[in-house]
Amino acid sequence: MDYPVTPLAEIATKVAAARAAFAAGTTRPQAWRRETLERLRDLVTEREEQLLDALAADFGKPRFEAWTTELGYVTSDINHTLAHLSAWMQPDRVSTPLAFKPGSSHIVAEPVGVACVISPWNYPVQLLLAPMVAAIAAGNAVVGKPSELAPHSSAAVSSLIEAIGDPAVSVVQGGVAETSELLAQRFDHILYTGNSRVARIVMRAAAENLTPVTLELGGKSPAVVSRHANVNVAARRIAWGKFINAGQTCIAPDYVLVERPVHDELVAAIGKHISEFYGADPQASADYTRIVNEPHFHRLEKLLDSGKVAIGGTTDVDTRYIAPTVLTGVAVDDPVMGEEVFGPILPIIAVDSVAQAIEFIQQRAQDGDKPLALYTFSDSDAENEQVIAGTSSGGVCVNGTLLHFSNPNLPFGGIGESGMGSYHGKFGFDTFSHRRGVHERSTRIDPAMLYPPYTPKKQKMVRKGMTMLDPRDMGAKLRGALRGK
Repeated sequence: MDYPVTPLAEIATKVAAARAAFAAGTTRPQAWRRETLERLRDLVTEREEQLLDALAADFGKPRFEAWTTELGYVTSDINHTLAHLSAWMQPDRVSTPLAFKPGSSHIVAEPVGVACVISPWNYPVQLLLAPMVAAIAAGNAVVGKPSELAPHSSAAVSSLIEAIGDPAVSVVQGGVAETSELLAQRFDHILYTGNSRVARIVMRAAAENLTPVTLELGGKSPAVVSRHANVNVAARRIAWGKFINAGQTCIAPDYVLVERPVHDELVAAIGKHISEFYGADPQASADYTRIVNEPHFHRLEKLLDSGKVAIGGTTDVDTRYIAPTVLTGVAVDDPVMGEEVFGPILPIIAVDSVAQAIEFIQQRAQDGDKPLALYTFSDSDAENEQVIAGTSSGGVCVNGTLLHFSNPNLPFGGIGESGMGSYHGKFGFDTFSHRRGVHERSTRIDPAMLYPPYTPKKQKMVRKGMTMLDPRDMGAKLRGALRGK
């Protein structure tokens, strides 16, 4: 298709219009935030078929899968935000030290200004609109940039944003040149979802204006399967989390570390569930997605040379099809372990113990590879806690995959190479807000002890007042002491 591109000369104009709208105070009132979010939700509903058609054209995404992971997710996110927006906007009252009374203190969440959201191609609707929802909820103007690698979806979601008809919420379309021009503008916050190579470019551009960034990246997210796991359930949930969207999910299980006694059982069970999900021939299944483009197809095809193909391995370049594939006998220096797979290829590595699995993950973390997600499967709570305590990752799901991402009460974000900062629900509102501290003083009393001259008596009183715990601090100290017992 002919991908719509925003003329380079218009990009600065769009950003300037957004800044003018913010400066005029358009975006600050709760009424504007609600009306804009409701309009966005209505457009997602009204254009459902158009959006689903676009996702099918880019990926062959099954309509139900596309709705649940893209449109339904955004609609749910907006509903959650609208339900809590009033509470999120309320000032947070905090205690004031005795030395600074009479007075009161609170924290106000104020919008940062003009935000920029740059999204990837793998979930082109959700990963553009969800951060924009957070930015709007926090009272900001926002400029979105979808990925040109999913051209039908990007055109459809861009048309939807433009239909809002508000200069405070706009979109820029295009490729590298347009993204570079967009990053040359001054923003007050940038949220980028994608890979670490481009993230470094985003950070360098942001540094020119001291613009804070949120980076949602990826990495090799491991799954640990204990001999004490319900292996059949673990296999089903791993297969679902790995092969949804043909593995093109930043939090998909990237590889599995399984205790040796249940290795063969796990592999066989994953194969059984693949057949249950997609039939004997997944290529004929209406429920299985395709690879986004030929370059990614050929990159993935090369990874099939790692280890031994235990399940799948079939490819078809004409339809960009790669079968749900399981590799066994994989070595740590095989190509499939050298990069994030981001496709329907699952390496399974046998380990002697959960402790060895933890050591494996720790070693990768020491080399800079802290994963975006981690999955641990065991019917032993102590074992799951051992995995969590012994590793570091952006998020964790115990005895499941992906679902921690969908809970709006949990932050979503990475650590190290898998990203920085977080969003979703209140965490997204906070990401696009400045937490402004406010201290209010009474004028009825104006104690003289802070003012010169600094007499010995004043010094004594101030020293005592500043080091004295207020009642809340005293209560916290007491509770801590009791817990220590």
